[in-house]
Amino acid sequence: MDKSRKKELREQYKRTKPQMGIFIIRSKITNKCYIEGTQDLRGKINGTKARLGGGIHPNRELQKAWQDDGEANFTIEILENLEYDKDESKTDYKEDLALLQMIWEDKLINENVEFYKKRI
Repeated sequence: MDKSRKKELREQYKRTKPQMGIFIIRSKITNKCYIEGTQDLRGKINGTKARLGGGIHPNRELQKAWQDDGEANFTIEILENLEYDKDESKTDYKEDLALLQMIWEDKLINENVEFYKKRI
């Protein structure tokens, strides 16, 4: 591959926006859940799996369950993607993600889903 093609691909990669939204980690044993919103789903999911595997996830209850039950007894899935605004100037989606996460938490609570306790 020539240098100009590599440069073109690198620039294209830089312009690509990451997928953002809400993901869930669910225990197959207890059906307890951990839910989180992020502006980079793939990166956050990979980082979360690495922290859980390394024993350093901030949610202690989830971390203990992960260590006791093993990764194979959990599912990780994307609940909903958040689309980017047509307005290219908007770069901060924290409030949108927080609202979307609250909506999903309410939906899951109505389905009698229990959550891993959040660290205070």
